[in-house]
Amino acid sequence: MSTPRDEVEPTPRLVELSGGIYAYVQPDGGWYVNNAGLIVGSRGAVSIDTCATERRTRAYQHAIATVTDQPVRTVVNTHHHGDHTYGNYLFRQATIIAHERCRDAALELGLPGDHPSWTTEVEWGDLELEPPFLGYRDGVTLRLDDLRCEVRYVGTPAHTTNDSIVWIPDREVLFAGDLIFHGGTPFLLQGSLSGATRVLDEVLKPLGARVIVPGHGEVCGPEAIDETLAYLRFLRRTAEEGRRARLTPLAAARQADLGPFAALREPERLAANLHRAYAELDGAEPGAPIDLPAAILDMVTYHGGLLPSRA
Repeated sequence: MSTPRDEVEPTPRLVELSGGIYAYVQPDGGWYVNNAGLIVGSRGAVSIDTCATERRTRAYQHAIATVTDQPVRTVVNTHHHGDHTYGNYLFRQATIIAHERCRDAALELGLPGDHPSWTTEVEWGDLELEPPFLGYRDGVTLRLDDLRCEVRYVGTPAHTTNDSIVWIPDREVLFAGDLIFHGGTPFLLQGSLSGATRVLDEVLKPLGARVIVPGHGEVCGPEAIDETLAYLRFLRRTAEEGRRARLTPLAAARQADLGPFAALREPERLAANLHRAYAELDGAEPGAPIDLPAAILDMVTYHGGLLPSRA
């Protein structure tokens, strides 16, 4: 049986957004195919996240070498998920920083071989676990020459319990991590519906970003915030209706009319998102543990088999 890698693989590309600020965009932005970022100064560079596999991370390093001969001195992990952190070990010469909860979450997640796969086979390579080793509680400011880069914890569980953004105010550029999936379905399994809504509305919107680099998908503008909020409102309505009808999350997902969200990648995430939304309707705190294997199984069942990945 063919897998997505049997098809022609889209080529990742380094896109300059403003002088010395780049987005590393990896199509198609699906499962484990994330974006990263690069900020180049005269005495070193900052990478925002890495990639999911050895092959993809080495390709990213090769792309970096095409625009600078300066070393990557700092890596910022926007959260702990493996597509953004598994490649950290290839940047061991750098200081790897993240929110203080990110390290423990990355260690708990482990490497792909430490847990069952729920995607099609991925060529991970010879990965080594390299979690962040410098943590912050609220944020930290990085300076590359005269450029100020603000690394901020978003204040509450949203996509995960440890999400950070990188905001470059002088250039109006925002690296949003997986708070934004441009063209993809938001994913809240380890985060919070109420928290994500609050972060988008109260943290991201007021920044007034002109350019947003999402965690997955093409570079976009501030309209992506409203598009994501619209999905989150749809998710809450679906959860409330499903709870009233005493439907399981999977049954509620199957009955839901996706409407304008049907064109988003990874529609199966609705089933997992409903597990999170149901938990909050039942009084769970944002980011509280839920039955992850059950939610993932419902997501795979909704899709009709293992989830496809080009990673």
